[in-house]
Amino acid sequence: MMQLASAVRRCPPSLLRSAVMVPTYTRGFTSSTKHKRDVCIIGGGPGGYVAALRAAQLGMRVTCVEKRGSLGGTCLNVGCIPSKCLLHSSELYHEASHSFPKFGIKASGVSVNLRELMAQKDNTVKGLTGGLEMLFQKNGIEYLQGSGRISSEHTVDVTLNGGKGSTKVDTENIIIATGSDVVNLPFIKVDEKRVVTSTGALSLDKVPGRMVVIGAGVIGLELGSVWKRLGSKVTFVEAADKIAPGSDLTISRTLKRLLEKQNLKFLMDTKVTDVNSSGKDIVIKMQPKTGAAIQMEADVVMVAVGRRPVTTDLGCKEMNIALDRGGRVVVNEKLQTNIPSIYAIGDVIQGPMLAHKAEEEGFTLVERLAGLHAHVNYDAIPSVIYTNPEVAWVGMTQEEAAAKKIKVKIGQFPMKACSRARCIDEVDGIIKVIASSETDKLLGAHIISPAAGELIAEATAAIEMGMTSAQLARVCHAHPTLSEALKEASLAVRDKALHL
Repeated sequence: MMQLASAVRRCPPSLLRSAVMVPTYTRGFTSSTKHKRDVCIIGGGPGGYVAALRAAQLGMRVTCVEKRGSLGGTCLNVGCIPSKCLLHSSELYHEASHSFPKFGIKASGVSVNLRELMAQKDNTVKGLTGGLEMLFQKNGIEYLQGSGRISSEHTVDVTLNGGKGSTKVDTENIIIATGSDVVNLPFIKVDEKRVVTSTGALSLDKVPGRMVVIGAGVIGLELGSVWKRLGSKVTFVEAADKIAPGSDLTISRTLKRLLEKQNLKFLMDTKVTDVNSSGKDIVIKMQPKTGAAIQMEADVVMVAVGRRPVTTDLGCKEMNIALDRGGRVVVNEKLQTNIPSIYAIGDVIQGPMLAHKAEEEGFTLVERLAGLHAHVNYDAIPSVIYTNPEVAWVGMTQEEAAAKKIKVKIGQFPMKACSRARCIDEVDGIIKVIASSETDKLLGAHIISPAAGELIAEATAAIEMGMTSAQLARVCHAHPTLSEALKEASLAVRDKALHL
């Protein structure tokens, strides 16, 4: 007991508070006697299906309405999951073609069978969507395939797919989780064959000789990287002066330099004014910020200029559900709309359009509906770009801290000084840690590294727990690992990196 008391005394106050506030999960929810369902969720993407599963676990009577015909939303069907399949396959091909010799491995005749590569992607998606349906059945969730429309505070009208008629869902609570869709430029005609969005770029039937990607954000960079590794000459056209919007400036500049080393080309501060696909070559006309107009030809053009919330045909206008200027549903800190029984989560509300952000909101919301204490810490939502090397960040950038007039200390550590990175000969990258000058509280972490998407979880947990950079630096990391570089960057906040 004395040892336990001593440990408690040594525990940092922020961690002690977090430990005390851990909720106790229970199935003690009491269903409404006024309505047939406790919650109806419109949308079966990451936010919607997680909300449905957690609500069912807590004892609620749940209905989920999804018009796509398969669960998982954009992420699982035509987004996160299929793109990661193609990224992995193209990385394997590039490694076998270019990296094997330096490890003493000889391989000849390495080639890509695009049909089989696409089949692997499709089979992965099919397996995961089928798995979600099984989870719905296991948890007793009513799954309606159709379009949902809110007709009253407690009613969702559902037009079933395939001309199977319609039905009404009488429910205590309604959650809007309809996600987002690609933004199209009005002067570009998309056919998803030669002029494509991210959806078409996931299913091209041959490797284009020349590809122009309009937009150098997360989606454009990832899919552009795929087709570059498979043999295409890829050029990014970006209207802004930096790639990867939202990332720290140091990270953005470093990533651009590394991608240019891979022969990816960038036209920055340049707007596309016209795309003509009527001829054999697609002609793209552009206007740089300074100088004369230019044009170039391509075999495929990918439009990746962002996404927009899907809030049309939901009954928002008729129900007077408040929307902002961007068409997003306005919610309060409880994710509640101006109508008390109607909530919204994910891409349809303010914040980054990330699957895991939607999942956290869905999970948190239904726990609150069940009477539990739960919250989403929006300062601890990580972002990842699955290029090679990967990019990941969480918390504040240095520029955001400066804009808020927060004095910070910076620690940086190059991956070339990490022994594990040298073992696998992937030394391009850097880890940057940002901490408060006054309290040393960890404010942000920014990573370019192999497996950055995995490494960022430790920094996310540290920010969630309110840790300081000194506390993170004192955590023992296995050797040799890539994660040691995060420890070193944390040490560097106080100018004490060991291996520099």
